[in-house]
Amino acid sequence: MDRMMTTTKSCMIKPAWTPATIGLMVLGFVVFWPLGLAMLAYILWGDRFECMARDAKEQWRGSPLKGAFDQMSSTTGYARTGNVAFDDYREREIKRLEEERAKLDAMRADFDDFLRELRRARDLEEFDRFMANRGRTNGGSEAAPS
Repeated sequence: MDRMMTTTKSCMIKPAWTPATIGLMVLGFVVFWPLGLAMLAYILWGDRFECMARDAKEQWRGSPLKGAFDQMSSTTGYARTGNVAFDDYREREIKRLEEERAKLDAMRADFDDFLRELRRARDLEEFDRFMANRGRTNGGSEAAPS
């Protein structure tokens, strides 16, 4: 009995037919049926989820699809097609588009700088107008420094 307790992980809700799990399943079906279905799956197969995840990872490691996905996510982001002319054309076009993107980014940065200066000039003008109006409304009642 003690040996069994040490090998199992501690969970708040164990995957078994207990009043708590049944209540959560019913509540899940009442609120949103996929939640109830998920709780039912947890009750039935919850103790096997860890093994299933480990088996899925092992199968993915040996899968031919993994190699294809790794090739697609290479540094260039594009796999060669085998047609040299098309691959060269695609590389030239991608380089051209990257240069256009860099130009657009530079233009955007320049425009942001322009807007920042425009806002600064407008704020300065409004502040100067405020200070001028403030001086007129006080009527020179401020004490001059001695």
